[in-house]
Amino acid sequence: MTTKTTNEKLRNIAIIAHVDHGKTTLVDAMFKQSGLFREGQEMDDRIMDSMDLERERGITISAKNCSVSWRDVKINIIDTPGHADFGGEVERSLSMADGAILLVDASEGPLPQTRFVLKKALEQGLALMVVINKVDRQDARPSEVLNEIYDLFIDLDATEDQLDFPLLYAIGRDGIAMETPEERGENLHILLDMVVDKVPGPSYDENEPFQMLVSDLSYSDYLGRLAIGKVHHGSVKSNDQLICLADEGKEVSLKVTKLQTYDGLKVVPTDTCNPGDIVVVAGIEDVHIGDTICTKESPKALPRITVDEPTVSMRFGINTSPLAGKEGIHVQTNKIRERLQKETLLNVAIQVEDTENRDAYLVKGRGEFQMAILVEQMRREGFELSVGRPEVIFKFKDGKKLEPIEHLFVDCDEDFMGIVTEKIQTRKGRMTNMVNNGTGRVRLEFSVPSRALIGYRDEFLTDTKGTGIMNSYLEGYGEYRGEFNSRYTGSLVGDRTGKAVAYGIFNLEPRGRMFVVPGDPLYEGMIIGEHNRDNDINVNPSKEKKLTNMRASGKDEAVILTPVKPMTLEYALNFIKDDELVEVTPESIRLRKIELSALVRHRTDGKKKKGKE
Repeated sequence: MTTKTTNEKLRNIAIIAHVDHGKTTLVDAMFKQSGLFREGQEMDDRIMDSMDLERERGITISAKNCSVSWRDVKINIIDTPGHADFGGEVERSLSMADGAILLVDASEGPLPQTRFVLKKALEQGLALMVVINKVDRQDARPSEVLNEIYDLFIDLDATEDQLDFPLLYAIGRDGIAMETPEERGENLHILLDMVVDKVPGPSYDENEPFQMLVSDLSYSDYLGRLAIGKVHHGSVKSNDQLICLADEGKEVSLKVTKLQTYDGLKVVPTDTCNPGDIVVVAGIEDVHIGDTICTKESPKALPRITVDEPTVSMRFGINTSPLAGKEGIHVQTNKIRERLQKETLLNVAIQVEDTENRDAYLVKGRGEFQMAILVEQMRREGFELSVGRPEVIFKFKDGKKLEPIEHLFVDCDEDFMGIVTEKIQTRKGRMTNMVNNGTGRVRLEFSVPSRALIGYRDEFLTDTKGTGIMNSYLEGYGEYRGEFNSRYTGSLVGDRTGKAVAYGIFNLEPRGRMFVVPGDPLYEGMIIGEHNRDNDINVNPSKEKKLTNMRASGKDEAVILTPVKPMTLEYALNFIKDDELVEVTPESIRLRKIELSALVRHRTDGKKKKGKE
């Protein structure tokens, strides 16, 4: 007989929002006002964004846990990423929550990534609260945004109970919340009260033995592998003998060497944990996200965490350029493999497969942005590697080729509507909706292949002079829409080893945009610039001026070069073609041809032309 009981001393909530809607800032204010920090104590902004990359880019990449206490109730807060590329993090973190706060910008309204995370929360039946943030913005439109939120809930098939959500308005930066946008709140107490009153405590069955779903993994030099997750039933103490139910019914014995729970931002040791607690268990090495930890006497597995299939793949390999091993610490194949395998343990949305080449691996994930973040993390850890162009993963069904299709939202000035529409249509996109409120800005919606967006974001910002906003979410797989050109320019390829010289670069500038500056090391096959035309040409940027003993006034004036835009990882991945690679080291990002020899490339191109004829 099931006897459901609720743990009223605990609340587990996730905070979900689109990128830059103020989620992490609001959590900071909740920390300050719940008494987590003593008065006058120094603290950074955006405490939850602990990774350097998160602080630099102003986004949340990995889901993190913390807790605050309010009215003698412990509130576990799970901060979720707002970008759809980190969907695996979202599904993993929502598995620990009983409720969610949906945070929406009072001007921008619910955006595609909000939709993605909200859909997951509704599917899990979480108790939802809505907070409309940044109501102090000059362009705030809280009543229209509220209507858009209702439309989104209805569109996502929310139940009547879910539509009857509690609502607050907030200025997260000032740490205040209120019931109407007109009044001026004093603090966030009303929000914390609402969490305690409206979000149910975790429910459990008193007759069920201990069960815990592993939702996250960590590692300690002292304790080894750490399993993090929510206790669904029963309780656990230090030194208990348990088992871990892995995939396909495999059982692994474990002894709980240490138990920890979240207290504020810290993890503190505890002797026992009760149902609903989010705990950190030490004492097992062979554990994966989605496993169930339970008692030996009655092993019973909880439903595993399921994530959407990957849609993008990218080739990761060792650095094989002539400059290999000069700037990185980890350059061997086995080191790269170990690091990628470690990523699959911590990130459920990443898959790694072997290729025909023993020195390269195929990494599959949600999007090119997720891949770029992984490469950036690896280079900061001292890895040297070469990566190929992100490619979408095709499927075949009933003899038809299918590809991932995205629902794209574009917000731009009316003046740029023509060029944006033209560019997207040449990439096989189809307009599905257009909203023009007469404010000078238009909102366009398109159905586009995922491969059309690889490399388009930088172009879009250039076309809209930096004022356009572009967001998308994965709609599913649709019929293949045909070939299109993603790049209409060729590459300027270095034809010899040496160093770039100002005179050589100056004479190449009429040919296209340069990527190198004087003094940069060069090698044959390295891409040193973008050609104005659609073909590749071999050039010599290390060419020096011939010296003679004749001097004439005005003949030897200083060469003035066009400034070079620094190469970023995202731009490099978007720029390269199928026969090119990005060479990534802790200090440099270079572009190169897969085949470095100009002679071999020339012969291969000749054979391809003969084959076409």
